[in-house]
Amino acid sequence: MQPRLYHMGFRCPLVSRNTLANANEQRDWRIYADFAQTLIAEARALYAHEAFGLALEETVFALDSTVIDLCLALFPWAPYERSKAAVKVHTLLDLRGSIPSYIHISGARTSDVSVLDHLPLQPGAIYVMDRGYIHFKRLYALAQAAVFFVVRTRSNMKFRRRYSHPVDTSTGLRSDQTIVLTGADSAGDYPAPARRIHFFDEEHGRHLAFLTNHFGLPALVVAQLYKGRWRVELFFKWIKQHLRIKAFYGRSANAVKTQIRIAVSVYLLIAILKKRLGLRADLYRILQVASITLFEKTPLLQAVESTDFQLSPDPALNQLNLFD
Repeated sequence: MQPRLYHMGFRCPLVSRNTLANANEQRDWRIYADFAQTLIAEARALYAHEAFGLALEETVFALDSTVIDLCLALFPWAPYERSKAAVKVHTLLDLRGSIPSYIHISGARTSDVSVLDHLPLQPGAIYVMDRGYIHFKRLYALAQAAVFFVVRTRSNMKFRRRYSHPVDTSTGLRSDQTIVLTGADSAGDYPAPARRIHFFDEEHGRHLAFLTNHFGLPALVVAQLYKGRWRVELFFKWIKQHLRIKAFYGRSANAVKTQIRIAVSVYLLIAILKKRLGLRADLYRILQVASITLFEKTPLLQAVESTDFQLSPDPALNQLNLFD
């Protein structure tokens, strides 16, 4: 007998797991993708003036991906390793409000850098990426499209220094240079001058080097922008832990994409509710209250503010609160 689901304020058995699986496999995932895009537009408008730690007028995006493991026997269409299947979720996160503005789902073997070919570009915005996105021809295409990038460089990048700019070493900065690339391929792939910033992370004892085409930002702000990239990692952890996308209803690619898009849509709906109702509770608390009272007669604002319960004090969950 199929297990049944109890939630959203109903006091009786709801939909069987098999029914949900059939629905996810039959309904085109693009329906949920379009719905998510509508929610993205609304959420980004609500959080357009949200502070994110830096006094910048530009829109700042963080780009990264996460792998969702699957069982190879159940999902043979998504091979990853010898005995494992997986899909990769590429996400472009607007740091104002931690709103996912673009989601792309691919096979786990797909390279991260390939998503740059599909990325929606906003002129004047800043795209912050890890060194997995180093591809000089694609980075030059970003620069040609009038967008800015900040990417962590590899230690073996070949370049020639043109100018050195003064830096305050007490802040962790070690150098701020205007460079040209000199590698056999990189010189032709990125023929314009670039900016290389060397920063020492004293907290973790690491030397970090960043490449950017933005010459107007203070060097320390460039380093702080990269630090803000961690928000996309928090988004992935929040989605995986609180929206349960490790177990899927349905085994087809359509079912997996559908469930991931629905999870993102739920996150966006909760973020919109928080902003529209002026709720002080964090996203997890709002999600918990909404999940058990969605069809109750009590207004959500009243339900959230009148609910007094304590979450698990596990310190590992502290970093999962995107909205304090």
